[in-house]
Amino acid sequence: MLASAFTFTIMTTLIKYLGDDYSPALQTFYRQLAASVALLPWIIRYPVESFRTSRPGILAFRAVVGTFATILAFYAYQEMPLAEANALSFTRALWIVPLAILILHENIGPWRLGATLVGFAGVVLMLQPSVGGATGLPALAALSSALLFATTITGMKVMSRDNTVLSLTVWSALLGLALATPWAVLEWRWPNLTDLTLLSAMGVISLINQVCYIKGMSIGDAAAMAPIDYMRLVFALAVGFLLFHEIPNAVTMAGAGIVICATLFITLREAYIKAPPPPPVDQ
Repeated sequence: MLASAFTFTIMTTLIKYLGDDYSPALQTFYRQLAASVALLPWIIRYPVESFRTSRPGILAFRAVVGTFATILAFYAYQEMPLAEANALSFTRALWIVPLAILILHENIGPWRLGATLVGFAGVVLMLQPSVGGATGLPALAALSSALLFATTITGMKVMSRDNTVLSLTVWSALLGLALATPWAVLEWRWPNLTDLTLLSAMGVISLINQVCYIKGMSIGDAAAMAPIDYMRLVFALAVGFLLFHEIPNAVTMAGAGIVICATLFITLREAYIKAPPPPPVDQ
């Protein structure tokens, strides 16, 4: 999970650096293309394992939703300070609560619901500096992307029970490439050698990021994994300041702190509730 947080920061840095010349749709296409090429050795060596799946419908749904979520996220990272865009991405944990109520018809207790409302209050605080400003639309894109990623994360946790990390990664890369291609054609631009190298690096790094995240979530306890994921904000603050001279807004960071506390509360409480009872002590 720590490697996932670090590679995610490198990927978003490249997204922002290349944003002036390549649209989010084009960046998504090149990312998926590079990831697909990087996966070819494993596909050739393990052809059956690469495509074996018991839930093709969920895979297709995740690919469609994930592609749109990626395009929106790329747009947000291009237009917003890295720390603010990262902070808004953490709301995906909050979005899972209303999704569970509306779609899965889960019975959500008052503590979880209260923490979710507090978390969204933090989101409102974060967006306050952007209201009526140039970052309003990118902030909306970041929130929409977090909502879409929340649905893909839910699907991933279901899929990881009986699908390998390899098959999930291969299907995500290839279906994402197929879905991103029509959008990229509308804004096509041939990259020069330097840009092609950076775009390819972004795709490979995003692949490593995805593998690390899926592996971490599949074998690690959620209560232990969630706090590590918030290292993305620390990395983003450092990179934004050093490379892009971005100085975090105090109000925005206060809102980010509220969002992080709310999502940590939800994660830790869920882990506590679902934990097995301790074994009896011998008398």
